Amino acid sequence: MTVWLAIGLALVLALAAWMRARGLARRLDTMTQQYWELRYQHGQLRADLKRLTPEDDVPEPAPPAEAPPQTFIPLSSLKR
Repeated sequence: MTVWLAIGLALVLALAAWMRARGLARRLDTMTQQYWELRYQHGQLRADLKRLTPEDDVPEPAPPAEAPPQTFIPLSSLKR
């Protein structure tokens, strides 16, 4: 009797896990589709912005700060 109960419980758990996996697969498919749609829209908006923004109005980036001069110190001079 307990063997049949264990088998029934295992079948119920397997069915629940299978249904959960199907739901998660559908959700993953939906999220993947939404990701690619958003990525496409982002590219479209970026192209529109580039087309609408004239190149002359774009401020030039600030020049990089000057790096301090680097000097070579041989390790043999540090041992003394």
